[in-house]
Amino acid sequence: MTVIEGYPDYMLKSIKLCEEKREKNMAQPVKPMSMKAREEMLKKYHPDYMEGTKRELRVGKDKGMLLYNGIVDLLESKTVIDPKDIDLSKIDYDVDLLIIGGGGAGTVAALFAYESGVPKDRILIVTKLRHGDANSMMAQGGIQAADRPEDSPALHYLDIYGGGHFTNKPELARALALDAPGIINWHEQLGVMYDRHENGEFQELSGGGTCRNRMHSCKDYSGMEMMRNIRDQARNLEIPVLEFCPVAELIMDDKGQIVGGVAFNLETFEYYVIRAKATILATGGSGRLHLANYPTTNHYGATGDGLIMAYHAGANLLDLDTIQIHPTGDAYPEPLVGILSTEKIRGLGAIPLNKNGDPFVFPLEPRDVESAALIKECKEGRGIVTPTGMPGVWLDTPMIEIIHGEGTIETKLAGEVRKFKRFGIDMAKQPILVYPTLHYQNGGVEINEKTETILPGLFAAGEVTGGVHGKNRLMGNSLLDFNVFGRRAGIYAAKYIKKAKIGKLTLSHLDKFNKMLEQANIKPIKSAPIILPEYRGEMAISRALDIF
Repeated sequence: MTVIEGYPDYMLKSIKLCEEKREKNMAQPVKPMSMKAREEMLKKYHPDYMEGTKRELRVGKDKGMLLYNGIVDLLESKTVIDPKDIDLSKIDYDVDLLIIGGGGAGTVAALFAYESGVPKDRILIVTKLRHGDANSMMAQGGIQAADRPEDSPALHYLDIYGGGHFTNKPELARALALDAPGIINWHEQLGVMYDRHENGEFQELSGGGTCRNRMHSCKDYSGMEMMRNIRDQARNLEIPVLEFCPVAELIMDDKGQIVGGVAFNLETFEYYVIRAKATILATGGSGRLHLANYPTTNHYGATGDGLIMAYHAGANLLDLDTIQIHPTGDAYPEPLVGILSTEKIRGLGAIPLNKNGDPFVFPLEPRDVESAALIKECKEGRGIVTPTGMPGVWLDTPMIEIIHGEGTIETKLAGEVRKFKRFGIDMAKQPILVYPTLHYQNGGVEINEKTETILPGLFAAGEVTGGVHGKNRLMGNSLLDFNVFGRRAGIYAAKYIKKAKIGKLTLSHLDKFNKMLEQANIKPIKSAPIILPEYRGEMAISRALDIF
């Protein structure tokens, strides 16, 4: 087996140019773009505006809505469950609260439902993989919260709203900003170890598109550190978790309420009927659909299941005509392609450079604008192409050591250092090669500030939802999102449970949906949700040429 060790000679020659121009590049930084320039950059180079990436949905509540092709493919598929195969009279689990998803949003929801009076043995977390196998665990950079005298939730709100191109639901953006300081306090009580200065104050860095430094981090293991504490708390309370059992469809009753779900055991191939007074959807995103053929930062189970189940039952969707392409996915070496190099690297001072060692974009533009600028540079021939055909630009990480002192990268970016060291690359001495990668599902199932969907009994939180971030999410607001709305989901679901009365269970909505497909003359060749991604045949080939 060939072991990759460092950069090939032609890349080293390009790195030499970066080194020669480093002092000048640091002295003459690129300025932020105007709003007009940002919009022009997006329209020319972001996948959201590319021809052929989206089409109109032909069936269901949001018929006529323009969505990404991969999501439409699933929404126009037949249901994965045939109602005739499920005996709803046999209840396998009877609970007050079903939580679908064992990542950040689902686990936080369980904790606050318990705090709000739902007995732990009446809560059930059902998760596709293991408890904690989620994008929440993989998040690196940090969490936003306006908790300093020179900052305020009002300023945070304006950043959220502006970053989302003023398309966010205002009440959701408001909740995200207002609840943030309280979430940090809660984390401190749990034992989350945030980075601090010697005087004990939080270290707070900048993120793209923000007017203040409010990024709280735990080195570059922020999501993992939060999940360590949140999951441990759930385990200490002994809240029941059913692992390797994805919920494949929601169950309704004859009153039109959501009253649980049908789970599928991946090990025994059994179906479980779960009846619940309230259900919280916390299934995460859809990065493993590889929308627009991009590689992804997402965990293996991120296949958009929650969108499909909720749509089958009659929920409405929002903002799925946009996806978040993170500017700095790894482009070299090949085994790392698509894996995230955190925005914290740019927050610490590293800037993007082309193959000639020249800067071409302000390093902390909003993520969609930054991504579009990197795509432009490569499409116009000023990027580096790897031996496998992957395009990329340099992220000049040695600048961090010059700005903050020797050892900063090892201290603040320990995970990144470890990742590249395996391939003979020392990011404190050499830049890293990056290219945009599919990172986040901006939209999803529409909720209100109480996390209610339009379906009685169905709440939703985290990446599966739409409306919080509008058309683009800013760094640090995803970890905040799952905490803020996971908490709210647990609290409001607990209130709902007190008055809930379940009618007769039914899966008739699945028959209705399949009939709608027939009436629309859609002849699906697959079923959805797909549960796990497909990587056989052509799907195993690198997508580098498709995105280049």
